[in-house]
Amino acid sequence: MEDSRLERYAELLVDRCSRVQPGWQVLIRAQPAARPLVEEVRRLVAERGAFPLLRLDFELPSAAWQRHAPEELLARVPSIEAHELAEADCLITIEAPENSREGSDVPQHRLAAAQAARKPLHRPFLTDERPWLICQYPTQALAQDAGMTLPDFEEFLFGAVLIDWDALEHDMERVKERFDAAGEVRVVGEGTDLVFSLAGRAGKVSGAARNMPSGEVFYSPVEDSAEGVVFFSEFPACYQGRQVPGVRLGFREGRVVEASAAAEEEFLLATLDTDEGARRLGEFGIGCNPGIRRHLRNTLFDEKIDGTVHLALGQGFEQLGGTNESVVHWDIVKDLRQGASLYCDGSLVQENGEWRL
Repeated sequence: MEDSRLERYAELLVDRCSRVQPGWQVLIRAQPAARPLVEEVRRLVAERGAFPLLRLDFELPSAAWQRHAPEELLARVPSIEAHELAEADCLITIEAPENSREGSDVPQHRLAAAQAARKPLHRPFLTDERPWLICQYPTQALAQDAGMTLPDFEEFLFGAVLIDWDALEHDMERVKERFDAAGEVRVVGEGTDLVFSLAGRAGKVSGAARNMPSGEVFYSPVEDSAEGVVFFSEFPACYQGRQVPGVRLGFREGRVVEASAAAEEEFLLATLDTDEGARRLGEFGIGCNPGIRRHLRNTLFDEKIDGTVHLALGQGFEQLGGTNESVVHWDIVKDLRQGASLYCDGSLVQENGEWRL
């Protein structure tokens, strides 16, 4: 893809999202189809006086290894990989799948074992001690999932990342200010009436210093506070290469006590049973990116759809006061743009996707 926007995209990733500094060791994980973007990122990292350390794989993560390795090996991390993660100053992951369903046949318990082994090594990145980001390069697989041609998906991607980030961050600060002041949040919509607490929890604006595309305000809800039902009727819940439509979750004292789905219900229940924390909320997020207006079956984009919220089962955010521990972090998007509303301490703050701040 020869496009001047590609250089601007790479500059955004290196200079604003990662803020690469001289002397840094920048670990770049990528797939072969992303070569044009990888080359731009690697060039810019080098020009900033840092070390670009490229690691290519056909799948991210390596589904082939998770599928075939002995189970006792899944719980271990090779010493070379552990050393890389321990020493890297920054982690950039560029996804460019040839098949977005790759890995969907790996049993959940095998995925969980590999994730659990790497969780301590990823903690400095997940707690924002060191910069990290995930981004994507347009491929036929991603375009097909989105129901678009490849050129149309390229336009969509650039329209979601090359926006006025200063203006959007300013707008999202207003949203954060309102929800920071709230004790209780209520989500009401089709088959949905869910309340949970944000008391004592400050949120975070996800602007151009995190994953790309970005554009959300997110929190870790109080772990035992969720009560009620949420029905994700609009979009499938996408996770680990699976698509689970019609997910319905019932919460009591913060824990999922009832769960069903229109299809792939066995996978949903197996994921909920991964560990003790998988049945609690680790995140409440509010989508704010004006360049994303439709669902693509691509969580990196979908959780930022303007006029939506998302709830993540599993791992919370330690830096936001979250205490829930899990190897699962499954973001599921709820559309509020038609017949739905959002309340803070009983006051309407959003109706049909429009703010009432």
